[in-house]
Amino acid sequence: MGEEIIQNDENSAKTKPSPKLTLLPLVFLIFYEVSGGPFGVEDSVKSGGGPLLALLGFLIFPLIWSIPEALVTAELATSFPENGGYVVWISSAFGPFWGFQEGFWKWFSGVMDNALYPVLFLDYLKHSFPVLNHAAARVPALLVLTFALTYLNYRGLHIVGFSAVLLAVFSLCPFVVMALLAVPRISPKRWLFVDFKKVNWRGYFNTMFWNLNYWDKASTLAGEVESPGKTFPKALFGAVLLVMGSYLIPLMAGTGALSESASGEWSDGYFAEVGMLIGGVWLKGWIQAAAAMSNLGLFEAEMSSDAFQLLGMSEMGMLPAFFAQRSKYGTPTISILCSATGVIFLSWMSFQEIIEFLNFLYALGMLLEFAAFVKLRIKKPDLNRPYRVPLNTFGTLMLCLPPSLLLILVMVLATVKTFLVSGVIIVVGFCLHPFLKLVKEKRWARFIPEETRPVLEVPSESQLDEEHGDESSASLLP
Repeated sequence: MGEEIIQNDENSAKTKPSPKLTLLPLVFLIFYEVSGGPFGVEDSVKSGGGPLLALLGFLIFPLIWSIPEALVTAELATSFPENGGYVVWISSAFGPFWGFQEGFWKWFSGVMDNALYPVLFLDYLKHSFPVLNHAAARVPALLVLTFALTYLNYRGLHIVGFSAVLLAVFSLCPFVVMALLAVPRISPKRWLFVDFKKVNWRGYFNTMFWNLNYWDKASTLAGEVESPGKTFPKALFGAVLLVMGSYLIPLMAGTGALSESASGEWSDGYFAEVGMLIGGVWLKGWIQAAAAMSNLGLFEAEMSSDAFQLLGMSEMGMLPAFFAQRSKYGTPTISILCSATGVIFLSWMSFQEIIEFLNFLYALGMLLEFAAFVKLRIKKPDLNRPYRVPLNTFGTLMLCLPPSLLLILVMVLATVKTFLVSGVIIVVGFCLHPFLKLVKEKRWARFIPEETRPVLEVPSESQLDEEHGDESSASLLP
């Protein structure tokens, strides 16, 4: 055991201290976890039968979904400032088994989500480079792009954070220009148009949900944030405003300036056409370039969260120790490679299939998070909460009720295929947890010993198992 401690100290000495995330990079990382800009919101106009439901959706859904999720994330991420994020919260409230399931569902849905972005990036480029329509060119380009973005993640989280700032500025600028050019052409009555006969409720709710979720993803980076108790709440609320503005301003400009008869043409990528109609070919090209670059930012933010989540689970003793190995840049090498491999294998799925599958798994995880938020308020009233949602126990229940009903609605609207695929993933998670415990007991792989854990003293599964007869005593804070 002494040799292991010495070896870990030597490895730590070789690793450069990774610079901590500050407020501005964290705001834009959260922005890319959730949004990345208005790319993908066009379907809300078509599936909503016109502009009215789309605009109302992006005004109302943040109130009943985004803000409650951001508040819950702010309180729990500052209470448990560790890289496991929501895995730590669920483990504290319900024990390590459900903490592992939460981590598995969220990691799988995150990897599925990330599989979209290299494909969408190439979809935007193929308009200028038709050769990308052919598999012989597309597959190598997809692999090269994935490996290049993975390497950027490997080089350090602070690089990813400042890259997100630059990408966001570049991606949002054309929509500011488009909105200014659209002002003389806007007719407010066009915003009120809706044809309920053409409303596709399943598509509408899935589009809304997908464009406004993942507020909790940044919690898996809490251990890499400078002064998380102060920085996290500010970053989350700044990101809420940025996301809402990035959706509503382009939608109001586009739908207010164009005829209501064009509502049926609003689909993924249509903002480029809107830019051409309002500003000309140069604006269309700028929006296409911005969309392509935005997909890169989305990929980087998602992979960072997924990789640091695996690192946090390894530090808790849920996964083998190699998932916690850091490069000389302070990044979890094996965890990054694991997430990149999942992205490559899932990139063959269709856009709509991926959205529905990941929404279902994400909804399951969020229901657990809301339940953990309320339970920790009851069972751990004295838990150190640097940021506390200013509500009593009944108030927290009321805060979580509307988004929980929305989650159930999204799950109920899922197809039979989604239920079957998600059911298989859930069964795999149920089997994987006891298998990993067997691996740990038989010593088939090395797990991080408790005495060599990071300073935050993330508890092991054995500690949680022993203490969880009384969940209120299983505090994860030193």
